[in-house]
Amino acid sequence: MFLESIASAFPPSSFTQAECYEFSAASRSVQELQTRSQTLLQRILLGDSGIQKRHFSTKNPADIFSASAQDLNEYFEKEAPRVSSEALTKALKSAGVSAVEIDALIICTCTGYLCPGLTSYVAEELGMQDGVFLQDLVGLGCGAAIPMMRAAQGFLAANPGTKVATVAVELCSAALFVSDDPGVLISLCLFGDGASAAVWSDEPGEDKWEVGHFETLHLPQEREKIRFVNGGGKLQNKLHRTVPKLAAEAVEVLWERRRGEPDCVLSHTGGRDVIEALEAKMSWELSETRRVLSDYGNCSSPCVLFALEDRLAQQKDDTNYWLTSFGAGFAAHSCEMWRSLSSE
Repeated sequence: MFLESIASAFPPSSFTQAECYEFSAASRSVQELQTRSQTLLQRILLGDSGIQKRHFSTKNPADIFSASAQDLNEYFEKEAPRVSSEALTKALKSAGVSAVEIDALIICTCTGYLCPGLTSYVAEELGMQDGVFLQDLVGLGCGAAIPMMRAAQGFLAANPGTKVATVAVELCSAALFVSDDPGVLISLCLFGDGASAAVWSDEPGEDKWEVGHFETLHLPQEREKIRFVNGGGKLQNKLHRTVPKLAAEAVEVLWERRRGEPDCVLSHTGGRDVIEALEAKMSWELSETRRVLSDYGNCSSPCVLFALEDRLAQQKDDTNYWLTSFGAGFAAHSCEMWRSLSSE
């Protein structure tokens, strides 16, 4: 499977961590927390979180704290198709492909649920053919982008000569939840909104990037360490303090299964502690991943693709990449990308 283009999109409203502290501290929901919880929020948001700013699909993120489950569902239904369509429109333009030429659209998300899924809304918005194959991947958490790519590869293998569009999109603001649980509060300080779209084909070509060698590690015995739970009808992130160590150990297993020696490793962001655990465990320098965290926070599933887009934009003489993502399940995933060199 070959990459034709990749593009990202973010809501126009962005906030520094200091601004996030200001609107959080002024909200009634946070003021009703225990003193130690308020102190934790202040320490993270005003400390060295590795995050400079985050984007939200609302100009008033604090309103989300008191929104009803119904309000959040309607918010997701309105805003998730918008940012998805923006990212995919950019990717289609970059690839020189029209929406009607797309044979399959695959979208992954974990921050909202629609039936029909997001693919229905995005296909309508972009004017795709009525015979386009639509597939929604829901519930794979932060690691979903790589399984989504694997699904696209499967479609292309079964349908030669076609083109597939993929979108990883998360409205993490639809899952901003306030409680005295430390994991919930840490999540409140990390997550943002965004989408990454790509166009794929089975057509080789000089300088094209091919993707394959997919791997997955599923550890259901660790499921309760990181997952969404139902908090009064709302999504509430469950996050255990051992997640950075768990992620590093799982990624190490996948790393041992790699086939090539990459010029660069591109990882899901997770958070500052996760990145530091990966770098310490694997002796890596995750520059692109750190930059994504700084500019956008943890946007869940699109993050590894943001890192890929960042690296590609640098136009280095790379020939091999190794990508990894991880999250709810507990599951970790990886794949490899290699470039067909131009003839001299």
